[in-house]
Amino acid sequence: MITKADKNKVRKKRHTRVRSKLFGTATRPRLNVYRSNQHIYAQVIDDLNAVTLASASTLDKDLSVEAGSNVDAATKVGELVAKRAVEKGVKEVVFDRGGYLYHGRVKALADAAREAGLQF
Repeated sequence: MITKADKNKVRKKRHTRVRSKLFGTATRPRLNVYRSNQHIYAQVIDDLNAVTLASASTLDKDLSVEAGSNVDAATKVGELVAKRAVEKGVKEVVFDRGGYLYHGRVKALADAAREAGLQF
């Protein structure tokens, strides 16, 4: 039986492996996704300057979500982070799924960000 701690340990190991190959620059920053049990968070990060250019989460007051842990909420977060990034002049990003499987909430966030104007 795999416990929750073991699953997160495996995810962090996978995330470290993926992050060794991904790097965000000023021209093409990294769109990072973090998913908790109750919320989902997204950041557009310039790794060269160690600066967060745009961010959004289900905790934002701009979003009116009843539950922060479903696909609808992830879609709204994807749209909001893409809108904020485009306002800052970011059109292309590198997608960092945070070691999570590209499925469900992570996929919904990515698809919404693509539809709102980000390219990756």
